[in-house]
Amino acid sequence: MDDQYVARVLAGDTDAYRYFLRTYQDMAFSLAMSILKDEFLAEEAAQDAFVKAFASLGSFAGKSSFKTWFYRIVLNAAFAKRKKQQKEWIEFQAGYDEELADDDAMAKMSEDEQAWLVNEGLKRLTEKEAVVLRLFYLEDEPIKSVSDITGWSEANVKVILHRARKNMLSVFKKLLKHE
Repeated sequence: MDDQYVARVLAGDTDAYRYFLRTYQDMAFSLAMSILKDEFLAEEAAQDAFVKAFASLGSFAGKSSFKTWFYRIVLNAAFAKRKKQQKEWIEFQAGYDEELADDDAMAKMSEDEQAWLVNEGLKRLTEKEAVVLRLFYLEDEPIKSVSDITGWSEANVKVILHRARKNMLSVFKKLLKHE
């Protein structure tokens, strides 16, 4: 479907680009938020990514999916903005680790309490861990796609994902003890 809209935009139908805005705006914002942890900066990074993608659409070779290509642009825009702003924290909405799904404390929590716990836990992860968790679990991207999007090797993605799961579990346990 994306390919049809890419062709339409390249043929001069600039209104067709709205499809990409509607389809990818939430995830673009979420990915940027994972790195920047500031709504205003995340919105700017997402907007910058959409503008850059539109301007660069002619160079989209189709070697990967549009989504992979675009998410890579979003990540680059967010990392560039982070570097410029010198921010060192992250936050994003996410589900919780499956290992904790059966935990008594988690089972007794409301969805809002679980969301709070996840957000508090994710604040303590590195941006790499947050991005990998978001793409792998929330976007259901396979390791190969996460590697393509981030530019990190598949082995590195697996290591980061493993570390992120362990770190998230550890943080959850600490947060639950303080509740």
